[in-house]
Amino acid sequence: MPTSRPLIVSLGDPAGIGPEIIGKAWQVLKAEGPVFAVCGDLDLLRHQGFAAQPVDDLGDAAANFQKAIPVLHSAVGTSVTPGKPSNEAADAIIRWIREATELCLGGKASGLVTAPIAKSSLYSAGFKYPGHTEYLGALTQGTPYDGERGPVMMLAVKGLRTTLVTIHKPLAEVPAALSIDQIVHAGRVTAQALQRDFGLPRPRIAVAALNPHAGENGTIGHEEVDIITPAVKCLQDCGIDAKGPFPADSLFTAAHRSNYDAAVCMYHDQALIPVKMLDFWGGVNVSLGLPIVRTSPDHGTGFDIAGMGKARPDSMISALRMAYEIAECRAR
Repeated sequence: MPTSRPLIVSLGDPAGIGPEIIGKAWQVLKAEGPVFAVCGDLDLLRHQGFAAQPVDDLGDAAANFQKAIPVLHSAVGTSVTPGKPSNEAADAIIRWIREATELCLGGKASGLVTAPIAKSSLYSAGFKYPGHTEYLGALTQGTPYDGERGPVMMLAVKGLRTTLVTIHKPLAEVPAALSIDQIVHAGRVTAQALQRDFGLPRPRIAVAALNPHAGENGTIGHEEVDIITPAVKCLQDCGIDAKGPFPADSLFTAAHRSNYDAAVCMYHDQALIPVKMLDFWGGVNVSLGLPIVRTSPDHGTGFDIAGMGKARPDSMISALRMAYEIAECRAR
């Protein structure tokens, strides 16, 4: 059983599969860890049939972790029906994320793992961010950090890590949203994280093209010539082992994946499709370039199966293990 500071898990949308996958992950991890506590409503876990006990301090989380899920109880404040998200729960969902983040910033938790949220139901409470990644960037803004600040989204499975230059942009807006500076920033944050969070002293970065066949020297689009190739040159000038742009239709094959440690991708699906094809159930979302460690399952709220006992905890388990490993790597 690891003895370092526990992880903190925000419960996510209470009407989704968050409580179920957290409870199932605890059943797998309770014997050997990593130890974690939940920031959320104690009753939501108990209603799913999991043993849970309140704790007043994260320092008490490890004492009885093998017997029950430690919970920093914060009531949702409204009735919850699995599979039916409610705007009334929005304040609690946002509060759980904020309080969990504050525990990390205060040094009481070694890292944050976030259960899935549905942004549409949060807008009624004033939530103005496209997702967790951007919200955590705002919550941690101004906090001292000695590295290249993100956030940059990484998706990770065994054998592949991808990071994104643009995240939740409509596909039609991606070309206009790309710039040399943005690609360089994503590449620098990625290289730094591979060193600091994953222990790779000389990370290799592959940069994906935007257009088919990497634009074929400008005949199928100019983004590679005008933006991506100059960005790769800038990364190389920074001392980063970066290459590209590579056509995305071949970049993620097994033969090519052995040549790099992470691929910097231009848009959401370019990065997520290959990750989910390799391991649909076990992918992890990692926020890079933050003063706190943050991971998340690489899936949504699962409203269609919430409360049915069908949710698989694989991605939550992987997210907890990866958060612990990153925290240990940063400490070293």
